[in-house]
Amino acid sequence: MLLKYIYDDRLAQASYFLGCPGNRTALVIDPARDIAPYLRLAEQNGMTITHVAETHIHADYVSGGRELASKTGATLYVSGEGQGDLAYDINTSDGVSVHLLNDGDTFMVGGVKIEAIHTPGHTPEHMSYMVTDTGADQPIGLFSGDFIFAGDVGRPDLLDATGMQIGSREAGAKQQFQSIEAFKQLPDYLQIWPGHGAGSACGKALGAIPSTTLGYEKIFNPAFQHNDEASFVTWMLDGQPEVPRYFAQMKRVNRTGANLLSTLPEIPQLSADAMDDALENGLVIDARDSADFAEKNVRGTLNIPVSSNSFNTWAGWYVDFINRPVYLIVAEDQREDAITALREIGVDNIGGIFSPQVALAHANDQIKQIDAKDVQGLDNHVILDVRGRGERAEKHIPDSLFVPMGDVPEHADELPRDKNLIVQCGGGVRSQIVVSLLRQYGIEALNLTGGIDAWEKADLPLVRE
Repeated sequence: MLLKYIYDDRLAQASYFLGCPGNRTALVIDPARDIAPYLRLAEQNGMTITHVAETHIHADYVSGGRELASKTGATLYVSGEGQGDLAYDINTSDGVSVHLLNDGDTFMVGGVKIEAIHTPGHTPEHMSYMVTDTGADQPIGLFSGDFIFAGDVGRPDLLDATGMQIGSREAGAKQQFQSIEAFKQLPDYLQIWPGHGAGSACGKALGAIPSTTLGYEKIFNPAFQHNDEASFVTWMLDGQPEVPRYFAQMKRVNRTGANLLSTLPEIPQLSADAMDDALENGLVIDARDSADFAEKNVRGTLNIPVSSNSFNTWAGWYVDFINRPVYLIVAEDQREDAITALREIGVDNIGGIFSPQVALAHANDQIKQIDAKDVQGLDNHVILDVRGRGERAEKHIPDSLFVPMGDVPEHADELPRDKNLIVQCGGGVRSQIVVSLLRQYGIEALNLTGGIDAWEKADLPLVRE
């Protein structure tokens, strides 16, 4: 049996290539929308991808399941345990073969047996996949998707938080408890290959290691320490991170399968004459690095550096998937990277690309910066903290306002306009995104250089909880 791990740092998302050397066939678990890595692995190992499987209807990225099955002719295996609007309904108009799996169903990838195990909790239809190399009489491990992570388990509140199933978080937590109780009976030696690592919003304390064992998780994973359902539910629902706004769109897209990339229109390279229309009718993301943007930029553009691992996650807070196209200001050597990253979260309506040289011909603004040591000398000021709730709870600047970066558009009218507004995050990148955003609401603000990290290094007051 051949097993390869493919990891997307931006989404903290793991997918897997499992091959049977005996008959040169392969299975891909939870593929990303960019299927090139799986095709390369198949070619490098002289294998044919015959099976593609998804653990659940993903909320944090566009699945490449339909894309990969269409390209290779593989059968796409998905859960048949969902109900109503929460059940898979994959578009098969392009001839993709879809097989619905129920609890206990099996299929073979050459000499490797895959057993579907229904593990509801993160989502009602969630499947884990037990793997047995038939040269042995016991399983070696399982692909746990968003059920078991290293040090954590998948959050059960996403359907509620995204509006897909209001009021379902407690029921989901109870399902998660029952799934964990069932897994406590399985052998400790089983390897666990999770769907995400540290940084994913699909849990609250994911570990960074790529795999673990069930025995280790039984001892050290907090979710396995609860023997009482009520205490588990309380623990499970407490302290979950903010849910990125684009998650609801991902659920809708992945239920039926994303549009094939080959069907999307070509993205035009635009001239300076198109800038005014782009600003009026779309969202223009300037993907240059923060320092370059701060020095010179087009007013009305949103600075999200493509060099950041969180480029698409941050963009997902502000994209209008339905009514407004996205435009990019991006260098030629970063163009494909930026497009791929946006496609990963379902941004298919990209109206065009401006080169930085073209955009800078329109440049008319700067982002004002302020050092931590200079804040105290600024009259009539207020600090706006735009980090996550967990970061805020750990430490924050006294008397600062708090609005997570994704919630700023809904609260822009509540921000003071009669004070010097200073925006602060952890290191100064997210805060500059928000400063550039606030200009669209007529609010001028300064960016705290280096964020709370610089504030702490300057030995300025902090509240710790």
